[in-house]
Amino acid sequence: MSARTKARKRALDILYGADVRQESVADALDRESRRALDEPQRRSSWEYAREIVEGVIEHRTSIDELIETYAQGWTIERMPAVDRAILRIGIWELAHNSEIPPGVAIAEAVEAASVLSTEDSAGFVNGLLGRIAAAVR
Repeated sequence: MSARTKARKRALDILYGADVRQESVADALDRESRRALDEPQRRSSWEYAREIVEGVIEHRTSIDELIETYAQGWTIERMPAVDRAILRIGIWELAHNSEIPPGVAIAEAVEAASVLSTEDSAGFVNGLLGRIAAAVR
């Protein structure tokens, strides 16, 4: 598993955890930052994970607007929490990180959804991020 894939997983853990615990993402990020200091072996994935989470925090309103606009028939509240987190990471990479090719951002999100969410989530994430990628790139 690449360092960026590990970083996406760490970012997903932070975003998902904050959502289900109903705490601010900033508080969850702060807690994870302190933990990262005690685990130097995980440092290679930490920097990008932090960049993702900070980017999602900074652009949360526009990211969630894209989800609401392109998720035909679904409100963001109706989606499983893990799907929300996966989509927020994917959209941040598509719209705010030009270093990541759109195909990579989408493929990573689809893989996460297929492993961590419902049987229909991978297709939903793929379709939604595909529509958003066409709009933002």
